[in-house]
Amino acid sequence: MRLGVLDIGSNTGHLLVVDAHDGAAPLPAFSYKQPLRLAEHLDADGAVSQTGIDALTHFTAEALVVAEDKGCEDMLSFATSAVRDAGNSHEVLAHVRERTGVEIGVLSGEDEARLTFLAVRRWFGWSAGRLAVFDIGGGSLEIAGGGDERPDVAWSLPLGAARLARSSFAQAPDEAGLKAIRKRIRAEIARDAGNLLRAGTPHRAAATSKTFRSLARICGAASSTEGSLVPRSLPLETLRSWIPKLVAMDAGALAGLPGVSPSRTHQIVPGALVAEACMDIFDLAELEICPWALREGVILERIDRFGIANVPGRQTGHPGPS
Repeated sequence: MRLGVLDIGSNTGHLLVVDAHDGAAPLPAFSYKQPLRLAEHLDADGAVSQTGIDALTHFTAEALVVAEDKGCEDMLSFATSAVRDAGNSHEVLAHVRERTGVEIGVLSGEDEARLTFLAVRRWFGWSAGRLAVFDIGGGSLEIAGGGDERPDVAWSLPLGAARLARSSFAQAPDEAGLKAIRKRIRAEIARDAGNLLRAGTPHRAAATSKTFRSLARICGAASSTEGSLVPRSLPLETLRSWIPKLVAMDAGALAGLPGVSPSRTHQIVPGALVAEACMDIFDLAELEICPWALREGVILERIDRFGIANVPGRQTGHPGPS
């Protein structure tokens, strides 16, 4: 069965078309994405601006056409932190539904962490033992850990790379300002770190998301052109040595680094500070980069629940908490 997965993130709208079968890995068939930057289209009251609403609606309408053109029998639609935390979330989703007929579900932060964990667990398998998973998105940081397919702990923090870029890096901070930002990030992560650490050091620690992939590439990981099966990792000491250099670079220099999109240069330093903090606080020398993340988790859970022949809802289907 061919499925479309519409992921409305804080940075990007992404339609992933996959061929899904019981007992098989979801096979990507086509990808369509557009930068939405919803985390940066927020007004002073935390509501998505009309510009952001229009961009989301236009992308959703285009994604629906693409899904139909590619032969999708169903489209699963969900939004994450930018829509979840917006002061006008209901109005945004109602506008999209009225104009396109697509009902976008909103994942809670815990569900986002849980579904990402499921995808990473399936990728690495049971041999990974107790697993810790970190995902830096545009609006939030998700952390989850456990020994099974359902994590023992899963939570979300407002430490996404785009959110931090907007709130703390609109003007380049001086040394004292950077130190204060670093301290705040670490205090936020450490507040609930015991939830994960009480069970002991994970046997394996993994990271997902564009931010982690970009940082790993900067630190020497293989290019995406070498395929998803090539092992990639982000070593703490290498990242730590890069952070002062990243801070000193302008947007042009950052855009010239391997794995960095020009549209995301302003998110590299905030993302690096969050990644470094995660590894420091949880005593991890490195993070393995997993190519599967939230979208794959959504697909896998839907197949697990209903079987591929009984996926409910067409075009309006969306994941929800279990």
